[in-house]
Amino acid sequence: MRILILGGTGEASALVRGLAGSGHAVTLSLAGRTAAPKPEPVPTRTGGFGGAEGLARYLTENAVDRLVDATHPFAARISRNAAAAAALAGVPLLAIRRPAWERQAADDWREVESVLEAVAALGEAPLRAFLTVGRQELAAFAAAPQHDYVVRAIEPVVDILPVPHLTAIAARGPFDASAEAEFLRRSGIDVLVSKNSGGDATYGKIAAARDLGIPVVMVRRPDKPDVPAVAEAEAALTALLGDA
Repeated sequence: MRILILGGTGEASALVRGLAGSGHAVTLSLAGRTAAPKPEPVPTRTGGFGGAEGLARYLTENAVDRLVDATHPFAARISRNAAAAAALAGVPLLAIRRPAWERQAADDWREVESVLEAVAALGEAPLRAFLTVGRQELAAFAAAPQHDYVVRAIEPVVDILPVPHLTAIAARGPFDASAEAEFLRRSGIDVLVSKNSGGDATYGKIAAARDLGIPVVMVRRPDKPDVPAVAEAEAALTALLGDA
């Protein structure tokens, strides 16, 4: 089979590794938001397709047999385009949708619908806030420059978030709960701002905030198209190989 995987997540990487050497022609597509992504053992393309119609054209012109949406839970536009393109091209689509995190009894969450609402939820009084919403979303917090922001990212963020008080830390995860608790204590964090990305890779910060009694402003997930889906890469691998 010719398989196109829309990736950029740990699930996509795990699926690629599982399919490498299987005899199928696998291509991984990345949005291009990270300048130096980790190398993968299959051909990789970077950049958009030109919307749903462009993706449908790619699927047809490259005789793709299966399309896999293994994008981030917050990549709603890409997922909508994938669903529409699969329908246009008549290509079966499978999505990997990792379960969202669920609030535990000791969690202090303020759930909001968007990053803009998360900015407002911080309030007027200055706080030291650890932002973990992704590099592309940081600019929204420039509207609340009274806060002292801590950002941990792979690439520079100073040009994206021009505020008086910003600590930018270059690091690549994952980070376990123990390391996150030490980081939160050492950094003097008052509040954590996070998207509900789900999965184990970034849950350490949520567990650490719970253990330390630090409140979390949690951005709820956007709605995604109702398509055939599994919760993890292993199930996607089984489904794809079962179709072979």
